[in-house]
Amino acid sequence: MTITAIVGANWGDEGKGKMTDVLSANSSYVVRYQGGSNAGHTIINSYGKFALHMLPSGVFYPNVINVIGPGAALDVESFMREREELLGRGVPEPHLRVSDRAQIVLPIHRFFDELEEERLGSRNFGSTKRGIAPFYADKYAKLGIQVSDLYNEERLYARLQQSLETKNVLLVHMYGRQPIQPEDMMSDLLSQAEKLRPFVCNTTSMLHEAYNNGESILLEGQLGALRDPDHGIYPFSTSSSTLAGFAPVGAGLPPFAIMKVIAVVKSYSSCVGAGPFISELNAVDADELRRRGGDAGEYGATTGRPRRVGWFDAVATRYGCMVQGATEVALTNLDVLGYLNTIPVCTGYELQDGTITDQFPVSAKLHKAKPILHHFQGWKCDISNVRSFDELPETAKQYVEFIESAINVRITYVSIGPRRDQLIERLR
Repeated sequence: MTITAIVGANWGDEGKGKMTDVLSANSSYVVRYQGGSNAGHTIINSYGKFALHMLPSGVFYPNVINVIGPGAALDVESFMREREELLGRGVPEPHLRVSDRAQIVLPIHRFFDELEEERLGSRNFGSTKRGIAPFYADKYAKLGIQVSDLYNEERLYARLQQSLETKNVLLVHMYGRQPIQPEDMMSDLLSQAEKLRPFVCNTTSMLHEAYNNGESILLEGQLGALRDPDHGIYPFSTSSSTLAGFAPVGAGLPPFAIMKVIAVVKSYSSCVGAGPFISELNAVDADELRRRGGDAGEYGATTGRPRRVGWFDAVATRYGCMVQGATEVALTNLDVLGYLNTIPVCTGYELQDGTITDQFPVSAKLHKAKPILHHFQGWKCDISNVRSFDELPETAKQYVEFIESAINVRITYVSIGPRRDQLIERLR
């Protein structure tokens, strides 16, 4: 019996999609347990290159049941569009299941997201404008729409009416827009409900049965530890917990069910969005690293925005692995660093008051912090065809071993390219 959570140790964009894709091959279920279409997992396989935003990353395997759990923010339009894209590109019909307790991202959530980012201007949070913050605000204000509500027209109308009462006040008096009525939304939602109907079920009971039968379940996290609203760089965070600790809640499994937590870590740092990023590179060096980063460079799978990039941050990554409860680490994009004579690594921060620390501080102390860098010798060669750890250049092995010692978690996988076969499993 194996229940594994795959999560990010940093700001997101660590390469979780590839790891989930690889490990899905031996899983019975792959579950999205939080977040929505506001982040993407890039996967390259024999069908081509795909950026998944809403669908779980096990959709390319006919043996896998892919689940949208009750903790996810279900964007029905994105869900349907991605499924149709898969089918149009020759991928067999995936097994998809949607929790009847999952809540729906509504068009008005996306609208409010856009309006608020526009209002904030230079003070914005770098939102993807997929409606996630307004969605979770409604969820915890008890104004959300569950999937099951879509199949009770009277209840759906009443829920929309209640939700729109306060929103229309804001639309008119804060944003200068016209109010929206439940009738404006009902037709589209009822149409979506019929398209969604074949996939809806009680996923909690289904997963409990699978767990009790000893089946393999993979829980797929979105973004990374530093985007968690409780433990991350608040307020430059997402709106749902990105930690493995939330995985059994968002999936609907017992809290003791997870046996393995794989934290995905990139061999340098990257992020999309605003917020403190201590090891960030200047424009010229950033452009070079971004251009070389992965199959198509460092650009967001959801937004297409250039990712901010920096040197590996041992302070942030050690903290991220700790709060994730990582039992092991997958290190990605090691091949990208092959162009460097020396490779800087951030091993500490100098805070604004002159204090030196190797502990990740609260957000208020990250302001104007500076990285303390140590330099490692590069390997100056292409390692993308290497297939065992022992075959790596000595300096590459030393770099991996340093990261392992710095984050206090064993590195069990090293990725040296975007394809499935470009993954080295380190023997214990």
